[in-house]
Amino acid sequence: MRVERLLPLVHEWTESQPQPQSGASSIDYLYEPSPEAILNDLLPKHIEFQLYRVLLESAAAEQGARMTAMEAATKNASEMISDLTLTYNRIRQAAITKEIIEIVSGAAAAQ
Repeated sequence: MRVERLLPLVHEWTESQPQPQSGASSIDYLYEPSPEAILNDLLPKHIEFQLYRVLLESAAAEQGARMTAMEAATKNASEMISDLTLTYNRIRQAAITKEIIEIVSGAAAAQ
């Protein structure tokens, strides 16, 4: 189980982008439409896409688990078929050997 924070949004700083210092002057940008309107439009879409991504990852994990289970079942079935084939061949060979012994014994008794 994994927990991910959706809100509040946090910018992940990278090596190429140094964190701004608290005393550094910042540039104020002019937004069109207003930052509130942009946030009100993008925030629901962001959450919707994050939840959709989680659902897709969950479905992919389920399919992976099913594939692994089917692979294990196929392997077990193949081993069982091999074991049953070997047992069948041993029983068949024992029956053939018994018939040969009966024929040889009958021929020896007739002499």
